[in-house]
Amino acid sequence: MKFYLLAGVISAVVSFLVSWLVWKLGIKYKWYPKVRERDVHRTPTPRLGGIAMFLGVIVSLLCAWFLFPVIAGQDYFRLVFGEPGRVIAVLAGATIIVVLGVADDIWDLDWMTKLAGQIIAAGILAWQGVAIVSLPIGNTLGVGSSYMSLIFTVLAVVLVMNAVNFIDGLDGLVAGVAIIAGGVFFLYTFFINRVVVETEFFFNLPSLLTAVLVGACAGFLVLNWHPAKLFMGDAGALLVGFLMATSAVSITGNIDPAAVRTRTDLLPAFIPILLPFAILVVPILDFGLAVIRRVSAGKSPFSADRKHLHHRLLDMGHSHFHAVLIFYAWTAVVAFGCLLFLFVNWWWVAAFVAVGFTVCAIVTFAPLGRKRVEIAAQTTASAGAPFDASYDPLDRAAAVRDTRPRPRSTSGDPS
Repeated sequence: MKFYLLAGVISAVVSFLVSWLVWKLGIKYKWYPKVRERDVHRTPTPRLGGIAMFLGVIVSLLCAWFLFPVIAGQDYFRLVFGEPGRVIAVLAGATIIVVLGVADDIWDLDWMTKLAGQIIAAGILAWQGVAIVSLPIGNTLGVGSSYMSLIFTVLAVVLVMNAVNFIDGLDGLVAGVAIIAGGVFFLYTFFINRVVVETEFFFNLPSLLTAVLVGACAGFLVLNWHPAKLFMGDAGALLVGFLMATSAVSITGNIDPAAVRTRTDLLPAFIPILLPFAILVVPILDFGLAVIRRVSAGKSPFSADRKHLHHRLLDMGHSHFHAVLIFYAWTAVVAFGCLLFLFVNWWWVAAFVAVGFTVCAIVTFAPLGRKRVEIAAQTTASAGAPFDASYDPLDRAAAVRDTRPRPRSTSGDPS
């Protein structure tokens, strides 16, 4: 466990230092685009933080590959790097995604180019065996054929990448969600090898990728917390989605069908595949609704607009900080609900998730009730009743301002 922690710390430190450097250079040389109409922020901000996260991941993986054996005296990650083709495929795919994202952040690429690059990156993973090779369907774990494995892998990776990219609209949102989801997924990958299939493969590729991803997001979040000094851009968001999806599909290769002895083992064996998609159920829903909305309007499914879920939360009356915390809460409920399947009976999990969803729903829709009260108060006031400014902070501020005595003009100007 301590070497996973060391890998995460290295990734976090490199990500933070490079993020700070990119921020300073971005401000000095004005490496930032103009503020768009759909943007939430109003101050031009550099958006090349994905480069810092990428370097954090790369440096950490190289340290685990070449430096950790020297430090520890033995190669704990020999099972990970014993198949270098898989690791190189991950690095190559991540490189393609980051280059594609940086190009999009600078030149605003068309959606077909971005989608083609994503498919190529996912295809490289599948070509080197980082793919969905088994699923607990019926009484077997097989997916049918290598072609089905390729199709499932490409679809899963592309879907997760775009879902993550779609929620990248608020300061600290993607990085925080990735830390919560990645932390829970890391625990799951550790316990599923020990508790469910009872192997000693604690040092595996999914766990290592998740550890370095969480570290990179933590280091970057220091500069990305509201108000953000630096954005991760498409390069960072797509990288987060790519590594989350890669961790999920690569764990299927660590599940030995012979080790899943009973049908009660199928659910824990299946959840690592479902976990990234369950955590991203709201972004995936947002992605699906956006595609339908844009295609129905005759636009590209990847064209930008200001109708995403995080925009709607702000329009409902949530502050920037509260909207981010709401996403965190939904993520935590789903993630920890999946993790609990390893330790308690399913009805306790159902109760936990039901209570969590209820609380999250109440908090999410609470501003709508206040808005109805405010509209009713304003309607009554327009009909001649006394106006009550207590329902809205801006109204309260205006009321206080109006009651203050105005300074007397010394120039004779009545204004």
